[in-house]
Amino acid sequence: MTQNRPLQHLMDFALQTGATGVTMISSKAICIDEALSRRCLEPRCENYGLSKRCPPHVSGPASFKKKLGKYSQALFFKIDVPSEILFSSHNREIFQLLHETAASLEKEAIQMGFGNAEAYAGGSCKEIFCQKHMECLALSDKRTCRNPESARPSMSGFGIHVAKLFELAGWTMSWTHLHEAIETKMANVCGLVLIC
Repeated sequence: MTQNRPLQHLMDFALQTGATGVTMISSKAICIDEALSRRCLEPRCENYGLSKRCPPHVSGPASFKKKLGKYSQALFFKIDVPSEILFSSHNREIFQLLHETAASLEKEAIQMGFGNAEAYAGGSCKEIFCQKHMECLALSDKRTCRNPESARPSMSGFGIHVAKLFELAGWTMSWTHLHEAIETKMANVCGLVLIC
Protein backbone atom coordinates (compact mmCIF):
# COMPACT_ATOMS: atom_id res chain seq x y z
CA MET A 1 0.00 0.00 0.00
CA THR A 2 1.34 3.44 -0.89
CA GLN A 3 1.70 6.09 1.83
CA ASN A 4 0.48 8.84 -0.52
CA ARG A 5 -3.31 9.13 -0.14
CA PRO A 6 -4.07 10.59 -3.60
CA LEU A 7 -2.03 7.85 -5.28
CA GLN A 8 -3.67 5.20 -3.09
CA HIS A 9 -7.06 6.63 -4.12
CA LEU A 10 -6.07 6.24 -7.80
CA MET A 11 -5.00 2.65 -7.19
CA ASP A 12 -8.30 1.88 -5.47
CA PHE A 13 -10.17 3.63 -8.29
CA ALA A 14 -8.34 1.44 -10.83
CA LEU A 15 -9.58 -1.69 -9.08
CA GLN A 16 -13.13 -0.30 -8.97
CA THR A 17 -13.14 0.48 -12.70
CA GLY A 18 -12.03 -2.94 -13.95
CA ALA A 19 -8.34 -3.50 -13.17
CA THR A 20 -7.44 -6.78 -11.47
CA GLY A 21 -3.99 -5.55 -10.43
CA VAL A 22 -2.44 -2.12 -9.97
CA THR A 23 0.87 -0.75 -8.76
CA MET A 24 2.76 2.53 -8.68
CA ILE A 25 6.19 2.55 -10.32
CA SER A 26 8.92 5.10 -10.75
CA SER A 27 8.85 6.63 -14.22
CA LYS A 28 12.64 6.09 -14.28
CA ALA A 29 12.01 2.32 -14.11
CA ILE A 30 9.93 2.28 -17.32
CA CYS A 31 12.03 0.57 -19.98
CA ILE A 32 11.71 1.87 -23.53
CA ASP A 33 12.95 -0.36 -26.35
CA GLU A 34 12.91 1.04 -29.89
CA ALA A 35 12.98 -2.50 -31.30
CA LEU A 36 9.54 -3.10 -29.77
CA SER A 37 8.03 -0.11 -31.57
CA ARG A 38 9.60 -1.28 -34.84
CA ARG A 39 7.59 -4.50 -34.54
CA CYS A 40 4.54 -2.42 -35.46
CA LEU A 41 6.13 -2.03 -38.90
CA GLU A 42 8.01 -5.32 -39.34
CA PRO A 43 6.40 -7.79 -39.11
CA ARG A 44 3.67 -5.35 -40.02
CA CYS A 45 0.83 -5.02 -37.52
CA GLU A 46 -2.54 -5.21 -39.27
CA ASN A 47 -3.43 -1.87 -37.64
CA TYR A 48 -0.24 -0.03 -38.63
CA GLY A 49 -1.05 3.45 -39.89
CA LEU A 50 -4.80 3.10 -39.42
CA SER A 51 -5.24 5.44 -36.45
CA LYS A 52 -3.88 8.65 -35.00
CA ARG A 53 -2.88 6.78 -31.83
CA CYS A 54 -0.68 4.14 -33.53
CA PRO A 55 2.58 4.33 -35.52
CA PRO A 56 3.61 6.05 -37.66
CA HIS A 57 1.30 8.79 -36.33
CA VAL A 58 2.64 8.82 -32.75
CA SER A 59 5.84 10.54 -31.62
CA GLY A 60 7.59 7.23 -30.85
CA PRO A 61 10.15 5.98 -28.31
CA ALA A 62 12.62 8.90 -28.37
CA SER A 63 9.90 11.44 -27.67
CA PHE A 64 8.34 9.21 -25.00
CA LYS A 65 11.72 8.84 -23.24
CA LYS A 66 12.01 12.62 -23.13
CA LYS A 67 8.44 12.89 -21.81
CA LEU A 68 9.20 10.39 -19.02
CA GLY A 69 11.80 12.82 -17.69
CA LYS A 70 8.96 15.18 -16.73
CA TYR A 71 7.26 12.55 -14.56
CA SER A 72 8.32 10.83 -11.36
CA GLN A 73 5.60 8.18 -11.04
CA ALA A 74 3.25 6.11 -13.12
CA LEU A 75 0.34 3.84 -12.36
CA PHE A 76 0.62 0.45 -14.07
CA PHE A 77 -2.49 -1.74 -14.18
CA LYS A 78 -3.61 -5.04 -15.65
CA ILE A 79 -6.84 -6.83 -16.43
CA ASP A 80 -6.68 -10.64 -16.20
CA VAL A 81 -8.71 -12.58 -18.74
CA PRO A 82 -8.98 -16.19 -19.92
CA SER A 83 -6.49 -16.75 -22.77
CA GLU A 84 -9.22 -18.42 -24.80
CA ILE A 85 -11.13 -15.11 -24.94
CA LEU A 86 -8.11 -12.81 -25.26
CA PHE A 87 -6.77 -14.68 -28.27
CA SER A 88 -10.14 -15.07 -29.98
CA SER A 89 -12.15 -12.93 -32.35
CA HIS A 90 -14.23 -11.85 -29.32
CA ASN A 91 -11.48 -9.85 -27.61
CA ARG A 92 -12.66 -6.39 -28.67
CA GLU A 93 -14.72 -5.92 -25.49
CA ILE A 94 -11.66 -6.67 -23.34
CA PHE A 95 -9.55 -4.07 -25.13
CA GLN A 96 -12.45 -1.62 -24.96
CA LEU A 97 -12.58 -2.11 -21.17
CA LEU A 98 -8.81 -1.60 -21.06
CA HIS A 99 -8.94 1.71 -22.94
CA GLU A 100 -11.95 2.92 -20.97
CA THR A 101 -10.21 2.04 -17.69
CA ALA A 102 -7.05 3.89 -18.75
CA ALA A 103 -9.10 6.92 -19.83
CA SER A 104 -11.07 6.90 -16.56
CA LEU A 105 -7.85 6.78 -14.54
CA GLU A 106 -6.39 9.65 -16.55
CA LYS A 107 -9.53 11.73 -16.03
CA GLU A 108 -9.64 10.94 -12.30
CA ALA A 109 -5.96 11.86 -11.90
CA ILE A 110 -6.53 15.19 -13.68
CA GLN A 111 -9.56 15.94 -11.49
CA MET A 112 -7.40 15.22 -8.43
CA GLY A 113 -4.88 17.84 -9.49
CA PHE A 114 -2.43 15.78 -11.56
CA GLY A 115 -3.00 18.02 -14.57
CA ASN A 116 -0.39 16.36 -16.79
CA ALA A 117 -1.67 12.79 -16.34
CA GLU A 118 -1.52 10.77 -19.58
CA ALA A 119 -2.82 7.26 -20.19
CA TYR A 120 -1.63 4.57 -22.61
CA ALA A 121 -3.17 1.17 -23.31
CA GLY A 122 -2.56 -1.95 -25.34
CA GLY A 123 -4.28 -2.41 -28.67
CA SER A 124 -5.30 -0.24 -31.59
CA CYS A 125 -8.17 2.17 -30.96
CA LYS A 126 -9.19 1.81 -34.64
CA GLU A 127 -9.76 -1.91 -34.17
CA ILE A 128 -11.46 -1.42 -30.80
CA PHE A 129 -13.76 1.56 -31.35
CA CYS A 130 -13.95 2.22 -35.10
CA GLN A 131 -13.67 -1.18 -36.77
CA LYS A 132 -16.90 -0.53 -38.69
CA HIS A 133 -15.58 2.72 -40.15
CA MET A 134 -13.37 2.82 -43.23
CA GLU A 135 -10.98 5.38 -41.79
CA CYS A 136 -9.86 7.01 -38.59
CA LEU A 137 -11.68 10.34 -38.46
CA ALA A 138 -8.68 11.92 -36.68
CA LEU A 139 -6.55 11.16 -39.76
CA SER A 140 -9.14 12.59 -42.15
CA ASP A 141 -9.75 16.22 -43.04
CA LYS A 142 -12.00 16.51 -39.98
CA ARG A 143 -9.06 15.74 -37.62
CA THR A 144 -11.45 14.86 -34.79
CA CYS A 145 -11.43 11.51 -32.98
CA ARG A 146 -14.81 9.75 -32.75
CA ASN A 147 -13.96 8.50 -29.24
CA PRO A 148 -11.66 11.03 -27.54
CA GLU A 149 -13.07 10.22 -24.11
CA SER A 150 -12.07 6.52 -24.39
CA ALA A 151 -9.38 5.89 -27.01
CA ARG A 152 -5.79 6.07 -25.77
CA PRO A 153 -2.43 5.73 -27.54
CA SER A 154 -1.06 2.22 -27.97
CA MET A 155 1.84 1.34 -25.66
CA SER A 156 3.59 -0.56 -28.46
CA GLY A 157 4.14 2.49 -30.62
CA PHE A 158 6.25 4.08 -27.89
CA GLY A 159 8.38 0.99 -27.28
CA ILE A 160 7.08 0.52 -23.74
CA HIS A 161 8.56 -2.79 -22.54
CA VAL A 162 5.50 -4.42 -21.00
CA ALA A 163 7.31 -7.61 -19.93
CA LYS A 164 9.72 -5.54 -17.82
CA LEU A 165 6.79 -3.67 -16.26
CA PHE A 166 5.28 -7.02 -15.30
CA GLU A 167 8.61 -8.01 -13.72
CA LEU A 168 8.69 -4.75 -11.75
CA ALA A 169 5.15 -5.36 -10.52
CA GLY A 170 5.91 -8.98 -9.61
CA TRP A 171 3.14 -10.22 -11.91
CA THR A 172 3.02 -13.14 -14.32
CA MET A 173 1.93 -12.55 -17.90
CA SER A 174 0.26 -15.95 -18.25
CA TRP A 175 -0.63 -18.77 -15.88
CA THR A 176 -3.19 -21.48 -15.22
CA HIS A 177 -6.04 -20.73 -12.81
CA LEU A 178 -7.53 -23.70 -10.98
CA HIS A 179 -11.09 -23.38 -9.66
CA GLU A 180 -13.14 -26.38 -8.55
CA ALA A 181 -10.91 -28.77 -10.55
CA ILE A 182 -11.34 -26.70 -13.72
CA GLU A 183 -8.15 -25.33 -15.23
CA THR A 184 -8.32 -22.06 -17.13
CA LYS A 185 -5.33 -20.65 -18.97
CA MET A 186 -5.09 -16.95 -18.16
CA ALA A 187 -3.40 -13.92 -19.71
CA ASN A 188 -3.83 -10.17 -19.37
CA VAL A 189 -3.95 -6.77 -21.00
CA CYS A 190 -2.43 -3.70 -19.40
CA GLY A 191 -2.25 0.06 -19.33
CA LEU A 192 -0.02 2.80 -17.99
CA VAL A 193 -0.89 6.23 -16.66
CA LEU A 194 1.86 8.80 -16.22
CA ILE A 195 0.84 10.70 -13.09
CA CYS A 196 3.29 13.20 -11.67
